[in-house]
Amino acid sequence: MQPPNSALRNVVAVGLWRDNVALVQLLALCPLLAVTTSVVNGVALGLATTAVLVLTNTIFSLLRNALTPSVRVPLFVVVIASLVTCIDLLSHAVLDDLHEILGLFIPLIVTNCGLLAQAETVASRRPVVESLLSGLATGCGFLGVLVLLGALREALGHGTLLAGAPMLAGEWSAALEIDLPFTGMLVAILPPGAFFGMALILALRNRLTRAHALRATPSPAVPTADTPR
Repeated sequence: MQPPNSALRNVVAVGLWRDNVALVQLLALCPLLAVTTSVVNGVALGLATTAVLVLTNTIFSLLRNALTPSVRVPLFVVVIASLVTCIDLLSHAVLDDLHEILGLFIPLIVTNCGLLAQAETVASRRPVVESLLSGLATGCGFLGVLVLLGALREALGHGTLLAGAPMLAGEWSAALEIDLPFTGMLVAILPPGAFFGMALILALRNRLTRAHALRATPSPAVPTADTPR
């Protein structure tokens, strides 16, 4: 049996890297590819998804002993849809300009299979702290991919980084915008650019994973003259 700290570290590693919802499970690719024309769009959708994951995992973990198997999945859908609706209305009221850009993709968080997978395999079976941490790690893993792809496409497509930050963080964040010394390429912000960017990120992850596996594999012993045959 793993020590508590080791188990929690494993939960974080699974959500952030080993079973990353976008890079490994390849879920939620529609909003991932559609909204990542800028860093700000990626951050906004990633934060909304993370909030839903944390809240749903916590709620379902608290109720796990009271859930009837026959109504468990419909209950998951109802609670997820309710939370997404609340976040959608809140963003419409507080971040109206950004809400107009993201459009339908905030309500479409309901259809993210990663949320149901977390509810079914984690929240309904594990303690509250572990479920909350799993939801947070999974959400942050998805957020990281959104930000990375958004930064890549914004830099190559618009020649900027963090453009439109005031829509998310207020007027003070206008100073964070970076203008790069080129105007950008249109293809990067079009649908083909999303696929090319995602392919590069997947290739990078596979390269890093393979390199780590090779380092972790013990090298075979080299026979010497004194080694018995």
